[in-house]
Amino acid sequence: QERLVESGGGSAQSGGSLRLSCEASGYTRRLYCMGWFRQAPGKRRESVVRIDDDDEEIWEGSLKDRFTISQSRGNSRNTIYLQMNNLKPEDTGMYYCAANFKGYYCTSTTDISYWGQGTLVNVSS
Repeated sequence: QERLVESGGGSAQSGGSLRLSCEASGYTRRLYCMGWFRQAPGKRRESVVRIDDDDEEIWEGSLKDRFTISQSRGNSRNTIYLQMNNLKPEDTGMYYCAANFKGYYCTSTTDISYWGQGTLVNVSS
């Protein structure tokens, strides 16, 4: 059974750091890409970054200046990490891991095959 399990998140002060991880497991078909989305209170879910099976990254806006993504691939198992540095209060929200088994598009909510359960990031000033 395909599943995504997230960990990490929590609270940090402005300027601090947090690390999120997400493990995809139990799949037998090709996992084209994974990514992170976030949703601030009262706002729609938006892409943060996506990484494909060639380690190509697509970032939203200037987040790459403060965040980094990495992945570790194995047999029917893949883990992605989001290292978030120099956090700002506007980074507060729910962060969702996402995976696409149909193609290389992981930057729109309509592309996504599976979602993680979400993890809360709260940045205080």
